[in-house]
Amino acid sequence: MTDKNETVIALLSQPNSGKSTLFNALTGLKQHVGNWPGKTVEQKEGKFEYNGRQYVVADLPGTYSLSANSDEEMITRDYIASGKADVVCILADSSQLERSLYMLADFAGIEVPCFLVLNMSDVAKEQGKSIKVDAIRQRLGIPVVLFSATDKKDYSPFYDALTEALDKKTVLNSDGLEAKLQQIPEYISIREIIEGVNDEHRSSMWLAVKSVEGDAPVIAKVKAKLDSSKRNTYEQAVKGIEKGVVKTGECKFSWIDEVIEGSVVSKSKKVEMGRFDRLITHKFWGKAVVVVTILLGLIASFIPALPFMGIGSAIGMIPAPLNDYLISIGCPGFIAAILCDVLITCFSFVIQMLGFVFGVTLVFGLLEEIGVMARISYVFDNTMAKLGLQGKSVMPFLISFGCTMGGAAGTRVIDNWGQKVLTIALAWAIPCGAAWAVVPMLSTLFFGPGAAAIIAVILVVMILHMWLTAKIFGRSLVKPSDRYGMIMELPPYHKPKWGSLFRYVLGRTKETFIRSFRVVLIVALVFWLLSYTSSGDATSSILFKVGQAIEPVTMLFGMKWQTFTAFIASSLGKEGALGVLSTIYSGVGTITVSSMQGAEVAANLNDLLIANISKPEALAFIFAITFNMPCIVALAATYQETHSAKWTAIIAGYYTATALVLAGIAYHIGLLIW
Repeated sequence: MTDKNETVIALLSQPNSGKSTLFNALTGLKQHVGNWPGKTVEQKEGKFEYNGRQYVVADLPGTYSLSANSDEEMITRDYIASGKADVVCILADSSQLERSLYMLADFAGIEVPCFLVLNMSDVAKEQGKSIKVDAIRQRLGIPVVLFSATDKKDYSPFYDALTEALDKKTVLNSDGLEAKLQQIPEYISIREIIEGVNDEHRSSMWLAVKSVEGDAPVIAKVKAKLDSSKRNTYEQAVKGIEKGVVKTGECKFSWIDEVIEGSVVSKSKKVEMGRFDRLITHKFWGKAVVVVTILLGLIASFIPALPFMGIGSAIGMIPAPLNDYLISIGCPGFIAAILCDVLITCFSFVIQMLGFVFGVTLVFGLLEEIGVMARISYVFDNTMAKLGLQGKSVMPFLISFGCTMGGAAGTRVIDNWGQKVLTIALAWAIPCGAAWAVVPMLSTLFFGPGAAAIIAVILVVMILHMWLTAKIFGRSLVKPSDRYGMIMELPPYHKPKWGSLFRYVLGRTKETFIRSFRVVLIVALVFWLLSYTSSGDATSSILFKVGQAIEPVTMLFGMKWQTFTAFIASSLGKEGALGVLSTIYSGVGTITVSSMQGAEVAANLNDLLIANISKPEALAFIFAITFNMPCIVALAATYQETHSAKWTAIIAGYYTATALVLAGIAYHIGLLIW
């Protein structure tokens, strides 16, 4: 809830116009991230104070227009028109004014106080462009400021424009655009029919433009406000319009040209394509160069992650001596075990996980800021579009070979929510580093030289799994209009502003810690309670008893209760499967989170496994743990990035089910072979 004494600013822009940089610079760590009511689109709000006045900043989803093509666009325009914001800050990229001012043209007709920020002035200057702000300001009738959001030391022009827009209630002058629209006969007729009709702060002109464009939600609202006689006339007028978006678009771009005419002076400065751009656009080497760039970024992510991992490892050494001490002073074993084996151990895991989140967010946030991520999207966009994704999705896929949690965290550079969720869903099909540590070992143990063939089949199944998952989930997550490659130009490179970048990274790391620790703790506690026994006899635990009871069902998937229990444990971490098998077959101790993650396998475990598990069952087990839910931290990261418990549960349930199906298929194939 916003306090009545707080002034609300809405930030509106196309993607890659520096909106996030401005938001982070204004609000610092005073940010809140959630979901818009009834939607799964991310909502970001932050606060700051200037001259004794309290401000709330709403970072609206970045969109290319205010049409009804996506949830993001609907949320953005409804928020603006609702009057919730006291003022709207419209950002445009100074280096590409003709393109980035389209948002301003689409905003024209919404009667809400606003001001225009021509951001990235430093980039425009590097391109040899000089912009006369006063001329643009006079034509638009609102405060206009030439600005660089990355220059935190000089925000006074922004604050001056903000204060003026609030004090004078400046509204965009759209007379010039309306004059252009008069060239469209359909617009003239619709404008006459709906004269005097408005919807919240949206004028008749804006409603007429959207009606010409065939905007269904707008048309429905206008019809509801007309009497029966005008409604029929309006329906007929709207029904027969062809290529309305093209017609209004031509008028908007013509108006933009008129607004900036004589105000942008470009010195003849030849811009040559750099060596890196020539490489990534090369037909043969392009994709390889991008893959190497991402892998180097992944390796670099481990450098800032090392301190976190060291701290987490140190914390992980506390439970054993602390448990002994608590028992020695008379603390109940159950309480000591919860504190040591669950709470502290989970805290240790999450701290280590945060290191990778911090590293990935820092490194790939840097690549995004300087302009490299846009080039990665460019190279892989057509390939990813076949799966309903965009080029940015290739980065999370490659990272997932190392860590699925890192892959999920890497999706935060994807601006379309549906494509972000679909990317995470496909990334889960990629075996992570922990899987590659366990699966080859088990394959070699049971199949010897045939292990290479098992690994090859797993890779083939992975590709088919991703394709099938894209088909199943893509229908719900990605609209047909988003299933095409982007028409885009390579943006100019930017110098990174480290202060702004670190504020962003620290904010996301803090948010990840809060959400992830909650999920990890709850799931680990439940699993620990099911596997705990006061006697230390693992076979008397609830988990083991349930496993034995359901064995007739688990055998449908080729696993006896022992391997099925290990399959369940692999949901916490692939290493956990080995810990469970060690406990079951060697009779060592109780299954706890710490013993699973430590995975202290008995010396003779290999002989015990070969003696108790057949080759068909081993094959089923290998496929089951490979394609099962990656781990508990991947689950937490998925919830963190999607902000949707529903979709996190759907993805987790889907992978558990498909892993069992694949296990069943592998088992029956194994019976035919052996």
